Amino acid sequence: MAVRTHREAHFAVFYLLISGLFVQNSGAFTSYTRQELLDIGLYNPDSFSSNLRLVPEIARTPEAAHPTQPGGSARRRRRDRKQRRGKRGGLRAKLKLTPHRLSLPSIFLANVRSLVNKMDEIRLRINHSKRLWNCNVMIFTETWLNSDISDNAIALAEHHTFRADRTADDSGKTRGGGLCIYVNKAWCTNSVILGRHCSADLEFLMVKCRPFYLPREFTSTIITAAYIPPDADAKLAVKELHAAISKQQTVHPEAAFIVAGDFNHSNLKTVLPKFHQNIFCHTRGNKTLDHVYTNMAEAYTVTPHPHLGQSDHLSLFLIPKYSSLINRVKPSVKTIKVWPAGVDFTLQDRFLHTDWSRFATQATCGSHTNLDSYTSSVLDYINTTIDSVTTQKQITTYPNQKPWMNKEVRLLLKARNTAFRSGDAQAYSTSRANLKRGIKKAKHCYKLKLEEHFSNSDPRRMWQGIQAISDYKPSHSTPTDTDVFFLNELNDFYARFERENRETATKIATSIDHSPITLTSSDVYNVLSRINARKAAGPDGIPGRVLRACAEQLAGVFTDIFNMSLAQAAVPRCFKTTSIVPVPKHSSPTCLNDYRPVALTPIIMKCFERLVLTHLKDSLQSSLDPHQFAYRRNRSTEDAVSIVLHSVLTHLDNTNTYARMLFVDFSSAFNTVLPSKLITKLRDLDINTSLCNWIMDFLTNRPQHVRSGHICSTTVTLNTGVPQGCMLSPFLYSVFTHDCRPVYGSNTIIKFADDTTVIGLISNNDETVYREKIKHLATWCTDNNLLLNTTKTKELIVDFRKGRRGSHEPIHINGMAVEPVSSFKFLGTHISEDLFWTTNTSSLVKKAHQCLFFLRTLKKNQLCSAILVNVYRCTIESILTNCVTVWYGSCSVAERKALQRVVKTAQRIIGTPLPAIEDIQKKHCMRRARSILKDYSHPAHKL
Repeated sequence: MAVRTHREAHFAVFYLLISGLFVQNSGAFTSYTRQELLDIGLYNPDSFSSNLRLVPEIARTPEAAHPTQPGGSARRRRRDRKQRRGKRGGLRAKLKLTPHRLSLPSIFLANVRSLVNKMDEIRLRINHSKRLWNCNVMIFTETWLNSDISDNAIALAEHHTFRADRTADDSGKTRGGGLCIYVNKAWCTNSVILGRHCSADLEFLMVKCRPFYLPREFTSTIITAAYIPPDADAKLAVKELHAAISKQQTVHPEAAFIVAGDFNHSNLKTVLPKFHQNIFCHTRGNKTLDHVYTNMAEAYTVTPHPHLGQSDHLSLFLIPKYSSLINRVKPSVKTIKVWPAGVDFTLQDRFLHTDWSRFATQATCGSHTNLDSYTSSVLDYINTTIDSVTTQKQITTYPNQKPWMNKEVRLLLKARNTAFRSGDAQAYSTSRANLKRGIKKAKHCYKLKLEEHFSNSDPRRMWQGIQAISDYKPSHSTPTDTDVFFLNELNDFYARFERENRETATKIATSIDHSPITLTSSDVYNVLSRINARKAAGPDGIPGRVLRACAEQLAGVFTDIFNMSLAQAAVPRCFKTTSIVPVPKHSSPTCLNDYRPVALTPIIMKCFERLVLTHLKDSLQSSLDPHQFAYRRNRSTEDAVSIVLHSVLTHLDNTNTYARMLFVDFSSAFNTVLPSKLITKLRDLDINTSLCNWIMDFLTNRPQHVRSGHICSTTVTLNTGVPQGCMLSPFLYSVFTHDCRPVYGSNTIIKFADDTTVIGLISNNDETVYREKIKHLATWCTDNNLLLNTTKTKELIVDFRKGRRGSHEPIHINGMAVEPVSSFKFLGTHISEDLFWTTNTSSLVKKAHQCLFFLRTLKKNQLCSAILVNVYRCTIESILTNCVTVWYGSCSVAERKALQRVVKTAQRIIGTPLPAIEDIQKKHCMRRARSILKDYSHPAHKL
């Protein structure tokens, strides 16, 4: 034992000697005090602390966290990426990576039935679930809280608490109810209560949040927690909730509204049809009692969670899937012409000193002038002259860009960002204040510009500004696939009826008595001077602005071309060329038929057609079908609907009667017209032979291509149909169908362009005449090459006899049964089999509600009341009063109140009184009656 102790003592002496030498020759580069060690322990990794003395080589400032141009090795660059390779995408991955930087807040919704008793479970779930820990908003209904329970008893760490307890004085109940909203401080620290409400029918709590991150299209997020008891009056409850939300929509028109809670048997969409329900799973048994409404579509996806304690409702976690506007819509890049100041005078001077006779001389060989060569050389010269005095530039328009965002505001925004990156707090505060003042000044200047347009009676420019401010008119979507192969497929699809045309178009020999019509220079000048300069140029590329500004200088040469065309009964090929722009009918087209063809033809040809159309109308006005209500003076959809309903109601006054209405649908009616049959019908109506030959040439050998951007398909030549987009086409189609008339007096055929309705007035269950008329119509369509679309053709049966509804045999067309419907939208008006107007008024109210947002946006921009009233009359009032003389007199009291509720909401927004719907209906009835009395050819004149 003594030996071991002696050895350890010697070793200790040796150890102390070595340690002393080492300490003497070594120095500590970094030393820490006790307080610094405590600071390191409490260090927050989300913030950068410049006080810590870290080695410069490993320290990284926040600005360098994700360099835009990483240097160094490839391995270092991969490490600096925001999202590494192999990371999953999707909503859940985005929620995990950036839980507090989403377009909308993530929400946890639950009916707790006593919040105090569930606090331990809620805290346990939050601590053991990262998703709930990062949840931005928690909404609890039926909290059962009262004034005896303090906020500390229900507080959650790092959350703001907002509560609305049920009170006996307001609700008449001492227990139950209550609402609570928790807002995560990591998502938002700027939250304020906008309103509370407690009654026997409704409880709600409304909180406005300004989170750290918000898409530009939203100014704030307004969250409303609502609870409607099972025994509440649902109509009164949603009406009170609508009033509160509508008030906030007026104050915050660009806010994101979220309404969540336990609605039981109520439905908020009955009063706020523009809001969208996001819960599609059962929340209690096989019922969906918990609802979440938003003012944007497809806002959330829902994940059910287990019940909280003994609650009878499932808990719901809502993950936002809304994508901001800048991410959903690509910026549009287009090339425009820049017109320098005084360019119109320059063009006028050049065209005035042009010898136009030289173009005709160069195209003349002997005594014959080549019309195609003459016309194309004139158009090429005009285009060359325009290009010599104008320039082109590309502009990029972003979907969330506002018209008041000018150069000064962009510079202030750039200065604000520079100050933020510099870290200078004083410079950053100053730049923020300058930016706020700059935006306010820009908005004010733009408002004055709009009002100046209004005072100067310039409605076009005023409407452009209004649409830009309120985003009233969204940009048309374009096909996503714009390669030449796809455009060729579309062009072949639009020309599919050409393959079935077996008839040869031949011109008729002209007699001496039928000389061609002649146009004067004053006629051509008048039509050129009335051109809408804003219309898009056709395939020839000549804008309407030039034709209108230089009408006096160009009238002579175009008069010569027009008269030469009429004399030769030929239309120049460059005048007949059509450019088709496909516009999707739906947001997600799936087939070629989902693209609507919008035809662009030369503007100068439209002027030519207008002159010919005037002559045709003067010759055929008395020969047209009186029940064709389209393209005629003093006729409208209102007249067509009223004649249909008058015929049916008058017949139903008799005993043992009912009515059947067949709404016929044609497949591309305009595109299937055969020119040879049309010319035969024009000749039967005693139209000039020379003009018939001109129309034949106008409808045959028509070049057509499909264009999307700068890409064009190959050109095909058509000899079938009347081209849509031309001035003559609607009138020619009316002439083509003028002989489709009823044979028997108990049947009526109402036509509005290609919308055809057959009315069968049945007495004593005898449908023989009606069914014979349907067979005759099918035969007439076959003879005239019109294709009946039996799938889209519907039949509405109005039968008020007891026990007979639903016992009628269906109508068959070409071996296929026509589907009977209980309601049909006829020329914009919903007609039901019971002739009630619930469906129609609900549709109008829903559509009008969608326009209230734009009115609120204009009010926020402080436009004067005169402009707001004009916007209301042109958008909302025009919707509510569509065919108002037909249906308003038969509306129920509830339906009239629903219509008037929209008017009252608009009245509160504008701040000035607005006429009631009933007064407007009476005024429309009197005005319409006077106009019909003056028109002896109107079908309703005898009434």
